[in-house]
Amino acid sequence: MNQATSPSPIDEADVIRLLQASKFEAAAGRFPESDQLLAHVAQRAPNHPAVLNELGVRMLGRGAADQAQALFARATNADPKHPAIWANLASSLKVLGRRAEELEAIEKALQLEPRHLSALLQKGAYLEEFGDSRNAARAYQNAIACVPAGVEVAPSIKEAFIHAKSMVDSDLAALARVLEQPLAELRERHGGRRQQRVDMCLDNLVGKRRPYYSQPTWMYFPELPAIEFFDRAEFPWLDAVDAAAPEVRTELLRVLVADRDGLQPYIDFPDSMPVDQFRDLNRSRRWSAYFLWNQNEAVPSHIARCPNSAAVLEKVPRPHIKGRAPTAFFSILDANTRIPAHTGVTNTRLTVHLPLVVPPGCGFRVGGTTREWVPGQAWVFDDTIEHEAWNDSDTPRAILIFDVWNPLLTAAERDMIKTITEIYGEYYALPAQSL
Repeated sequence: MNQATSPSPIDEADVIRLLQASKFEAAAGRFPESDQLLAHVAQRAPNHPAVLNELGVRMLGRGAADQAQALFARATNADPKHPAIWANLASSLKVLGRRAEELEAIEKALQLEPRHLSALLQKGAYLEEFGDSRNAARAYQNAIACVPAGVEVAPSIKEAFIHAKSMVDSDLAALARVLEQPLAELRERHGGRRQQRVDMCLDNLVGKRRPYYSQPTWMYFPELPAIEFFDRAEFPWLDAVDAAAPEVRTELLRVLVADRDGLQPYIDFPDSMPVDQFRDLNRSRRWSAYFLWNQNEAVPSHIARCPNSAAVLEKVPRPHIKGRAPTAFFSILDANTRIPAHTGVTNTRLTVHLPLVVPPGCGFRVGGTTREWVPGQAWVFDDTIEHEAWNDSDTPRAILIFDVWNPLLTAAERDMIKTITEIYGEYYALPAQSL
């Protein structure tokens, strides 16, 4: 009489390989082959948690929730530190109507991995179904935060993820409505003035915008606030710049007629440098520059053509750093051209725009704030905060751009930053365009 032989042992690598092969066959629609592989690995490793989990997933998908729950329970006993198994156990318990146990399984998954996407979506759905829509939205908000921008979620949870986003949007809109009247009363009590920083904080809180930070490509100076657009009161010389706009514009128009050869592509990276988002604009005249000063180097012939523009700039508190600053130029953005989102070199210097020729359909975003240029009205912004510009019109847009010191630096700090920058460039023998 023959005795039944026990299945041959199998190592971890073989278990994973066979499970992956079974899933591959299922994804290809070859279900008999998939089931055969799964049965084979289950026979050889009947108590392996990954095998039990996969068997449970199959049973749940075929409507056998009771069998799935038993398999998931065995899997959690075999491996109690695997959050995905607890989340699957919660799914089976939900189908069986064992809601208290379902929540316990969800919480165990989140104790093991607080950012477990499926468990967070399950918790949101649980709270929503029991009428706690506000805390459901908070759970959904945590789930959404787990997915980086631009990343697609798995097809199996896509519908739940879209629902989660809808719930969060509705909840934040309701929160904004609740806050509206109390804040209006407080604004009135404090003189009725706009509280810009409070408004930005609230917009971040209720999802109308996301926070942006200073992200210089080179030098970051600590403890300077990340201000998107600076208050004009910080720059008393801006009125003189605005007043000179008609003369500056006249000089620009003269340049565009008489010295177009002086225009050069603003983006001009060597072949060895990764151009990333500027690939389409590299060495392109769709974004051109007519420099008056370029990395501390004056362009005498251009200054001679634009004496009024140069005279205005000489009265501005510009940085003077060997090989680096000041820079001042007319920026010409062609019709139907967009400058992609990017950040500047250092937050120790700010950027000034004086709009000169601005057709309809032009815009500019710094961080979460979008503005339209108004000819003759300059503004100052921190270009180390992500920013972008566009010209959706059929004619070119032209502005004067130049850099100034960040007014929040002391005189001593400016002197030291100047020295650090110059020595750094000399130490590495860097070309001017690299900083």
